[in-house]
Order: sequence, then C-alpha cells, then structure tokens
Amino acid sequence: MGYTALYRKFRPLTFQEIVGQEHITQTLKNQILADRVGHAYLFNGSRGTGKTSAAKVLARAINCLNPKDGEPCNECEICKGAITGSLTDIVEMDAASNNSVEDIRSIREEVNFLPTKAKYRVYIIDEVHMLSTGAFNALLKTLEEPPEHVKFILATTEPQKLPATILSRCQRFDFKRISNENIKKRLKIVCEESKIEITEEALNIIAVLSEGAMRDALSILERCIQDGENSIDEDKIKDLVGIPKITFVHSITESIINYDVENALKDIDLVLEQGKDISNLLWEIIKYVKDILVYKTSGKLELYSQEEIQNIKKLSENISKEKLIDLIYQLSELENDIKWSTQKTIIFQAGIIKLCNKQAEVSNNLEERVKKIEKYLKSGKLNIAQVNNQSNNSYSSVSYSSNTNEREKFSTVETRMESNSTSKKINQVKNTTTNKKYSNNSEEYWPEIVNDLKQSGKIVLYTNLMNTKAVEMNDMTVGIQFPNGMTPFGRTVLEKPENIREITNLVSMACGKEMQIKYIAVPQEIENKNVETDLQNIANESDIPFNIIE
Repeated sequence: MGYTALYRKFRPLTFQEIVGQEHITQTLKNQILADRVGHAYLFNGSRGTGKTSAAKVLARAINCLNPKDGEPCNECEICKGAITGSLTDIVEMDAASNNSVEDIRSIREEVNFLPTKAKYRVYIIDEVHMLSTGAFNALLKTLEEPPEHVKFILATTEPQKLPATILSRCQRFDFKRISNENIKKRLKIVCEESKIEITEEALNIIAVLSEGAMRDALSILERCIQDGENSIDEDKIKDLVGIPKITFVHSITESIINYDVENALKDIDLVLEQGKDISNLLWEIIKYVKDILVYKTSGKLELYSQEEIQNIKKLSENISKEKLIDLIYQLSELENDIKWSTQKTIIFQAGIIKLCNKQAEVSNNLEERVKKIEKYLKSGKLNIAQVNNQSNNSYSSVSYSSNTNEREKFSTVETRMESNSTSKKINQVKNTTTNKKYSNNSEEYWPEIVNDLKQSGKIVLYTNLMNTKAVEMNDMTVGIQFPNGMTPFGRTVLEKPENIREITNLVSMACGKEMQIKYIAVPQEIENKNVETDLQNIANESDIPFNIIE
C-alpha cells in the first residue's frame, strides 16, 4: 500500500474525533438520535476546520447498520464501504472541477434511482461556491424537494458567493477556527501514534503557523519528518518554514527602537543570506513588537523562555505603549506595501530605514500635532489658551515666566522669503484675498491685515497674530513684534512656508513694494541660561529652518 499523508491517515472517523466543533457535532448527533435528519446541509468555515470530515461522518452515521449514540460504528459493511470509497451510494463531488450545468443534470437524473445498499443516497458537494449560475439554478428544485432517500451536504469556504435561494434551502452550520490548544492536543495524539518526538515549543509554533486549520498543522508536522528523523524541535520547524531565529528578530526590533539603522540593516542582510522569506521576517517582527506591548501592559507572556522574556522586558522599559502601537501600524503598512511590490527587498529595507530615522519621526509627529490642533481650532472645540498649554507641554525644554524684572534675553526668529518680483506677489494676494487698499502706516494697516485673516477663515494664523504689532525696521523689512513672546506651537505655525508667504504678500501689498518680514519674539523669561542652544535644538528636532539672533 502506498504512502498516506498524515492529514488523510488521521482524518476523524467519528464526531468525537472532530476537534473544536462540538457545537456542531453534538447537534448532528442529536438529529440522528431523534431521526430528524434534514435533507440539505451547508457546512461553512475556513480551510482545514473539519467540514469535509464532518460530512463524511454524517453520511456514514445516517446509513450505519449499527449506530452508537449517533456515531457510525465504522465496522459494518456500509461504513467500511464508505471509508474505502467502494460504496456508490455516497457520492463526493468537487464543484471546482465539476461546475457545469451538465454535472448537476446528471445528479438530477441519478436521484430518482433508489440506493443500491445504503438507506440514503448522499451527495457531498465540496467547494460548492464554484458552481456556475446555471448549475445553481439547475440544483434549486432538486435541493428544495429531493426524494426521501436523498440527502445533500454542501461544503464551502465562501458562503457569500452562494445565491440566497440556495442558502435558504439548507441547514447552515458554521465551523470555527480551531484553537491552538485543541490543535496541540490533537498533534500530541498523532505524534504518540506515529512515534514522533516533539518539544512543547515546537507544538506551539506549529499551532500558531496553522492559523486554526488542523489540516495545515498536520501538513507542517509531516514536512518536519520528511528527512527521516522523528525528532522535532523549535529550530527545525523554523528552518523548514523559513522563519528567522528569535535572536535576529530581537536584534532588529531593538535596532528600530534605538534608531540604529546600521545594525538593523546588518541583521536583515544576515537573515536574507540564510534564505529566509521577507514576509515571514516582517510577520515575526510585528508579532514580537506586539508581544513587547502585551508584556508592557500585562507583565505576562507565553511561548518564550526566561532569557527571551528578560530581553523583552529590557526593550519594554525603553519605549512607550503609544510608540509600540504606532510601530505595529507602520510595520503593518509596510507589510501591505511589500505584498503588492515586485521589489520586496528594496521596499522592506527602505521601510526599516524610515523606522530607524528619528528626525523624520519627530518631524512627522509635529506635523500631525499641528494639523490636529488646526482642525480643532477651526471647529471651535479648542481655544488658543488650550493650544498654548498643549504646545508648552510638548516642548518642556523652553518655559516662560511673567516676572518682568527677570527679563534678560530676547530671541529674534528671522525668516526671509524669496520671490521673483513684487508684482507677482501682489497678484497672488489678489487672487486669494479682497482687493481692499491698506493704509501706508504700519500701525494702521497691520490690525486690518490680522482682521482680514480672521474674516478669510485663517483662524490659526489670526489667533497667533493677535496682540502683535508691525514695525517698519527699514525700507526692506517689516518686523512683527510679539509683546507676550512666541509659544513653540505659534512659532511652528507661523514658520510654515505657506503662512510666511501669506503674511509677506499682505504686507507687500500694503506697503506697495516687495517687503520681507521678521518675527521678533520677546519672551518674558527663559529659565534655561543657554536659551540659544535650547531653541536651536527645537528647530533641529522639528526640521524647521530658522536662525537665532540675540
């Protein structure tokens, strides 16, 4: 006799052997015991969850000559014939390859004949969603009112593709994904009967990799013994399925957390040289980051050794929960990008470099914060006092005091805009603002400009320019003074290129010639003595170009 695959060799022969579907098997047994078996069933569920096995057991149970508590005996002539495939009264049909109208018409002709040996003629149609529209229509009447000696059992992984007319004619049973614990229990039984030595860690990995499918779990187990050795450990499974070792996953994750792009790329190259799959590597990194988050939240983890848990603990102490969640989302986006790319290695390495770039992260976070606050300002749900408080909390290195006696330092944030001509700027302003004429006196035209910003809906600019003054410093420059100082958030908003362009154009139009603007911030007190260094650090971290002048 030829070799039989493990998933076929250990296919369940009774309802009791079907793992993780007790809510279905018990109902079917009760129907058999009460002699209330339906004429059509629909078994729905993901791959490897026991749909076809349950259909075969049900077909034998309703035809068994010596049933026991709703279970087939598997010893009588009918059961043995069904198991070996010699019983013609139980017909298994694959709808993926037999999906035409003619295939269904042949069934319609056969149902009129009585079964040869068994009590019922049973049709098991697998992957029924693959039938054509015409085939479904041909099946409708027979499925609704079949002869008393005919039973239909339909199996599918995609019930949404079935017509509602078919669904309404069947008793539907939804098979759940099998839990990891149930998969491990079944694998232990298989290993004992097959004389396979396997570690607990290896069982855990197989259960996770199978994703709730018992058939996949048995296929992975069978692949591990193809080398002739009946001893399986964690490393053997990882080598066979292309999963990188935990040491590499830990090292790459640590490099991402510490923004160490050099070590991250070095470890990635080592993993790829070993022939590991990029998708598996990324999946392991995402799972590892998730486990760090779980440990940081609950302090508990499974499937890891004590040494690995200590490594996870060290990483969790150096990163926040928010950052871990953000990493999971960014890595998941990278996974989607890789899935549709033909240059998977390039996209993967570029994504890791981006995650290791702290400067880009700070810039992105700042931009997101500004956009969020702008949105709330426009909606009226947030006032400028709350904005100033939030921005001060975000930049704890700079603080201000209301004590005017200790006012010792002034910082001037100078911004210069480049333009081709004065007329071009004035035309740009006319396209976006009213054509009103401003006074030539800065004390008069500046309040009008600020008020026009409010009227045009630029609330963020307006709120940050309230209580400011404009002073013509020379023929080319107008200084915007901030008597109460500039908050970090206000500086961020005002330093945006589009906002600088807007203000410069309005001032140029008021003056009738090309002008430049200079922000003059007058903070009341800066606690840090090295104010220039602190402000420049903020500029560098925020990726905002400006110079500090005393």
